Amino acid sequence: MRKEIITITGTLGSGKSSTADKVANELGFRHFSSGDFMRQLAVDMGISLNELGEKAQTDDSIDLKIDDEVRRAGAEEKIVIDSRLAFHWIPESFKVYLDLSPEVARERILNNLNENALRKKSENSSSPEEIQAKIDARLQSEKKRYKDLYGIENHTDKKNFDLVIDTNKNNLEQVVDLVVSEYKKWLSR
Repeated sequence: MRKEIITITGTLGSGKSSTADKVANELGFRHFSSGDFMRQLAVDMGISLNELGEKAQTDDSIDLKIDDEVRRAGAEEKIVIDSRLAFHWIPESFKVYLDLSPEVARERILNNLNENALRKKSENSSSPEEIQAKIDARLQSEKKRYKDLYGIENHTDKKNFDLVIDTNKNNLEQVVDLVVSEYKKWLSR
């Protein structure tokens, strides 16, 4: 049974939170960001987001806490959730994957550090090379943790999603329009 839930994931820097926020606003849905939840958790613990990821490799309670919040949000209807594993936890949702090349992703993240106070507190980086290294480390950490903890082989496999969008070829407004229009088609099937 399909639910009035949209789950959005994708590559780091692909615009998941911005897209989810605007889609939720357009549909009159609530928005939940597991990334923001994670960043706040890192700030509360006094560590960086990458340090939180490293800690999560040996402390399952971190991922369990995050995933419990995602599942709790997924118990609602009329919600847009941006989260790495929401597609897995809420299979009856409309599942969106936002794709972006690593080169563009690191530039977007670097620019966003100046605008997003929570990101700046949890992801202090100053160069594109440093950001790329952190992106690579975070992705490897996530892949290992999700496989070890949940048996998920590849959370970035595009076959898991109802819609895949290249956010380098589409601006934010186009991405939002695509998500909303495809979601409405999916919901009416």
